[in-house]
Amino acid sequence: MDSFAGTGTTAHAVAALNKAEGTNRQFILVEIEPDIAVNITRERIKRAIEGYRWDFRGEERDEPGLSGGFRYCRLGPTLFDAEGQIRPDVSYGELARHVFFSETGEPLSGEPLQPPLVGIHKESAVYLLFNGVMGDDQRDGGNLLTRAVLAGLPAHAGPRIVYAEGCTLTPDYLNRRRITFRQTPYQIRVR
Repeated sequence: MDSFAGTGTTAHAVAALNKAEGTNRQFILVEIEPDIAVNITRERIKRAIEGYRWDFRGEERDEPGLSGGFRYCRLGPTLFDAEGQIRPDVSYGELARHVFFSETGEPLSGEPLQPPLVGIHKESAVYLLFNGVMGDDQRDGGNLLTRAVLAGLPAHAGPRIVYAEGCTLTPDYLNRRRITFRQTPYQIRVR
């Protein structure tokens, strides 16, 4: 972990050690300055892993890559307040991306599929009931999993995971329909 990533030296060193020793160490870098993060840190890590061509006194040389990979992420504002509650200014899309990642370990590519259907990972569909996404105009409406809300969810033949503030359905009813209920915000995992 390097919380002052700068030029990406830590990542480069970890990738070099992995290649030399045949290991699979991982790294986390944090760079607060966006221009440095994009143009210097990310670019160096990309070149170190993939390889690059460079000019040495008029002669072009190839530097082979160290192999491996990395994921570049931009941090947004916090979603939760000090008490662990969802902040009132959080949008559906912001929370949906976080819920999908916390459930699957994979980022959501693009926007949610068909809100409240956030996305599908492997066989499971992930749904989020949040801030009236089901058509309830009240700020806190539409966040309860009921039979009527369940009937209105976009169809999916496989297992379903539904995040909502509450649920009126019994565990047996949910199990028979291959539905996992997770209460927001308390059961949103932090990876």
